[in-house]
Parts: sequence; C-alpha cells; structure tokens
Amino acid sequence: MRTLRTLMTAVLTGAALFSTAATAVADSPSPSPSTGTDAEAAAPTEAGTSFRTATAIKPDQRATADASTGDYLYWVLPVDAGRRATVKAKVTLPQSARHGTATWQLDVYDGLRRRQACTYGARTRTAAQDAGSVELSCTLRTVRAWAEPWANDPLPGSYYVRLTVVDLPKDDLGLPVHAEVDATTNDMGGAHAVDGTLAAPLVPGASTATPRAEESTAPDKSAALGEPDGGWSSGGWSDRWIWTAAGGLLAALAGIAGYRFTRGSGRPSRVPPSA
Repeated sequence: MRTLRTLMTAVLTGAALFSTAATAVADSPSPSPSTGTDAEAAAPTEAGTSFRTATAIKPDQRATADASTGDYLYWVLPVDAGRRATVKAKVTLPQSARHGTATWQLDVYDGLRRRQACTYGARTRTAAQDAGSVELSCTLRTVRAWAEPWANDPLPGSYYVRLTVVDLPKDDLGLPVHAEVDATTNDMGGAHAVDGTLAAPLVPGASTATPRAEESTAPDKSAALGEPDGGWSSGGWSDRWIWTAAGGLLAALAGIAGYRFTRGSGRPSRVPPSA
C-alpha cells in the first residue's frame, strides 16, 4: 500500500506540473494592441477601392473612412494559423432625407480572394429609412496551418475586408457615409492545431515589389500585407504536444500502479502444509 500511495502521489504531481506548463503556454503573453493617442494617430482614416489598393489595418485597430453610398471599401489584415478572426463594421448613415431602406454587406476574403463563410454574426443587414447607423459582424473559422488542395479552409495570410451597400434606392446613391471597421483575432489553442504548415503564408504582392516601387514616395500597400506582430508561426508546435506527453506519462504511471496493486505482496495466498 505504501508503494501504491507513492505512485499515486507521483501521478497527481505529474498531472499538476503538466497542467501548469500547458496553462503557461496557452496564456503566454501576445503582443498587446497599442492604446491611447499613439494608436488613434496610427489608425487608418481611409479605405481602398479594390483588392489591390486595400488599406492595411492591424488586429485590434479601428479604421475609419469617409465615403459615398455605393462605394466599395476595402481593408486588409494578417491572420496567422490557429487564430479566429472577428470583423465588425459600423456605418453611420447620412442625416439628410433618404428615399428608402438600404442593405449593407460585409465580406471577408482570404489571400486567394476566396470569400470565407461566417460561422456567426450578421454580415448583411438592412437599415430603415430613418436609421442613423447600421452594424455588421463576421466571425471566421479558425485559420488552419495547411489544408488539402481541394479544401476551402482558411489559411494563414492576408484577409481582405469589403464593405458596401448592395440594395438601396437609386436616388440615395452618392450620399456621404462614415464607416468604422475593427478586427480582433483570438488564439484558439492546440485543440485546433494540425500537423504541417504552408511553405509561405498567402500574402499576395508582398514578394513582388520592384526596387522602383520601393523607392516610390507613395504608400506601399503590399507592405501592409506582411506578417503580424511577432512574425508568422511555423504551425509545427502547439500546446497539444504537452498534453500528449502528459497523457503518455500518466498512462505509464497508472499502468505501474495497477500492476503493483493487483500483484500484491508476491507471496502465495495459501501455504501448503509441510510433509
């Protein structure tokens, strides 16, 4: 029994140590978003009008833009493997008299310009004729480190956000609107990790800049498509490796404890009488 108690103590101690290690890995500090005046000053105040001219934003950064009703507004941000992105948009509608309802739509595309489905959120909403604003949101699936060629899984790289009105009276086209967009990304942990990784993230245009383009004084849109703070993850390591090792160790200790318990003292339960 003393041996059994010793083994059980070792099992519980090992479980506690691995649980602490896994929690430390899962809760490792990530680059915190900028706050205060610096973040507001760095936030973009315009939007692109196509995929090629999309304005770069960072996760946890609110971007704004003044536009006309009917314009296509584009932003782009990096999303790494193992993270789930949520994009929210708010459109402040003109105060002048409008002629009817307006339906706004929020779309998110990956680096291959494939529109990604929203797991939840209202990506399309209709604003009443007298509404002052309309809000939309889209939460994507967790980004995978790699996928089969035939799959439509979200992959690490650039993600394009497109905001536009899809239905309204023709007389309301061109009215001024104010748009606000912000995106957040959450680390989903090793439960969503997969083996393997892409050779390179899907970042269109980032590696095709010419020296002339780099020397240009115009803002380089492709630079914004680059890696997130802290660089791209390899996709090979996740906290599930800790849980796998912990499970193997606990299984081994449990097997030893069971063997010790069932074997007993090793002496026969009944001693034959002496001759």
